[in-house]
Amino acid sequence: MILHTQFFFVIIILTTILTLTSSSKNLTLIGSAHFSINNTIILTQHSTTCNNNNNNNNPPSIGRILHSYPIQFLNSSSSNATVSFSTRFTFKITRSQPPCLPGDGIAFLIASNPNSLPHSDGYLGLPDSPVFDPFFAIEFDTFYNPGLGDINDNHLGVDVNSVISVASVDLIKHGIDLKSGKKITVWIEYRDPEKTIRVWVGYSDTKPRNSILTIPIDVSKIFQKFMYVGFSGSNSRGSSTHSIERLQFRVFESLTPNVQMETKNSRNCLMCFPEIPGVSEQFGIGSSTDHRNNNDRVFEIAFVMMLLTTILIFVAIVLVAYCYCSRRRSRKRNCKQNPHLQRFNEIGVPKKMKLNEITLATKGFDQNRIIGEGASSIVYEANIPSCGNVAVKRFSKVSQTGSFGNQFATELATMVGCLRHKNLVQLHGWCCEGTELVLVYEYMPNGSLDKILHKRTNANRLLTFDKRLNILLGVSSALVYLHEECERQIIHRDVKTCNIMLDADFNAKLGDFGLAEVYEHSARERDATLPAGTMGYLAPEYVYSGVPSVKTDVFSFGVVVLEVASGQRPVNEDGVVVTDWVWDLWEKKILIAAADPNLMGRFDKVDMERMLMAGLVCVHPNSQKRPTMKEAGRMLRGGMVPELPLKKPVVKIQSVVPDRSPKIGGDELDTPWSTPRTHFSRAN
Repeated sequence: MILHTQFFFVIIILTTILTLTSSSKNLTLIGSAHFSINNTIILTQHSTTCNNNNNNNNPPSIGRILHSYPIQFLNSSSSNATVSFSTRFTFKITRSQPPCLPGDGIAFLIASNPNSLPHSDGYLGLPDSPVFDPFFAIEFDTFYNPGLGDINDNHLGVDVNSVISVASVDLIKHGIDLKSGKKITVWIEYRDPEKTIRVWVGYSDTKPRNSILTIPIDVSKIFQKFMYVGFSGSNSRGSSTHSIERLQFRVFESLTPNVQMETKNSRNCLMCFPEIPGVSEQFGIGSSTDHRNNNDRVFEIAFVMMLLTTILIFVAIVLVAYCYCSRRRSRKRNCKQNPHLQRFNEIGVPKKMKLNEITLATKGFDQNRIIGEGASSIVYEANIPSCGNVAVKRFSKVSQTGSFGNQFATELATMVGCLRHKNLVQLHGWCCEGTELVLVYEYMPNGSLDKILHKRTNANRLLTFDKRLNILLGVSSALVYLHEECERQIIHRDVKTCNIMLDADFNAKLGDFGLAEVYEHSARERDATLPAGTMGYLAPEYVYSGVPSVKTDVFSFGVVVLEVASGQRPVNEDGVVVTDWVWDLWEKKILIAAADPNLMGRFDKVDMERMLMAGLVCVHPNSQKRPTMKEAGRMLRGGMVPELPLKKPVVKIQSVVPDRSPKIGGDELDTPWSTPRTHFSRAN
């Protein structure tokens, strides 16, 4: 439909241009003059600022139209004989609202040299001082200037080589208000045998019986052999819109007495707007054509335009249909490219949802519904009738190649096999349409653990020691399930407080399996990968080897234990690592000083020390000394905690890159393969 609308406007514009071009082929526009959309000639428009003080910084607005070719007025057979001429035109003057003064008005103009007419000064666009190049004008003056002999601000005047009129008529006495904004029609006739100018003015299209001005004048003493015919208007001291809606001009080489010079139905109108009759061959402009031929041409143009419009509309409909079908095929093709998604479609678990349903539930993914943001996704709160309150995880747009986000596919594949454990966030459904990848999870009212743990809120005060212990036990239970009880062993690889969600009773549920890796129990070796996760939670051997294991998850869990017990972030703003800080307190035998001050001492010191010691065991630099997740959970429940070394041990780590890199440790911590001091070793 958008393409259809665009083509429709193109047709309108082309039609308008064609009409204006046809109407103006023999007219030259000068200054501010232009054609309007409704096929009217605008000489001047309202000024943006009123020039009542004749400020030189605001030059006057002058507009003219002239016949593009000079017209022969003197007969070649006699030097003192001129052709007779008649003109009929309709104009309208609309003045600005007070306090702006009205503009100057409009003048019918016959000039020998258009270049001699003023471009930046003058009245009605006419010279205000005598000139060497003759001109003749009939002015319709709307600005009173007594210095120029004006009788009022609503008069008709005849100008000969000067803006000072040789004759004037008060139009108010004849019931004509030039500034009324009404259409005014004017008839002007010059009969050379009589050497007389006559002017008729009225509001209707019917020519009045009596003229309002009759003046004897011999134009042969004024005109040169060739003269230019047109109109002029200006806003030199005020602001008005001067427009011409119709005009006709005709000349007569020989004129018999009492012949009618009315040009309404003239076949050889020399200067016409907007009609396009033929032009007299006598003046070298063209040949005469009758009215019937013009109607035929208009019909032909209308038929061609209608045919062109029909073709363009048809093409637009075909393009819209093609784009729609291509988009549908692209969506289906994208979803079929991933084997996991194809399998989920077949088994129907979890439920595949429609994008329209999800978009409606999130109110078009409204920013006010955002409850969480990650590096690759944004989480929205929503309500889906079939699921109730849910959390909608919308992944970032896929790459332009059309491939699916690995995190989306991995998370969806992992959650399919982990739907039943109480400490894992439950997956309600998924959606893959075009470039949209969405997972729909159960809604957790208390959000993520890190937002409550590290902010002084009412929820933070409710996070008692017992609730913290229960949260850690829930996370350990979830990790035991992933490591030992699933059909295929799953390593989470991104255990951290922002991936631990809390329900209304502060029960923990582990989520975000975008980095998880799935292995068969029989697998003995795992390939090295680029380390993935969050600094501060990564085990040192994983950083260098790139090989994840259940013990790397244990290390991350240990960091979470120390973070929950102490209320400190894994790496604070000063670059202090929580594991190094707690090890330091252990060495100084003041481990209890690591307890979160927000607890205000409302805990059993033995239980707090056991929690902190369990965390230190889990973050032991030597992965072989770390417990399993089942053993870590047993310690938190009150079981025996293995004896810890008096100081944080230094462990030699063999990097897998390069293959022959030396073992490092002890005094070699400054080598390129050493653990960064800012993250994994205590600063000296």
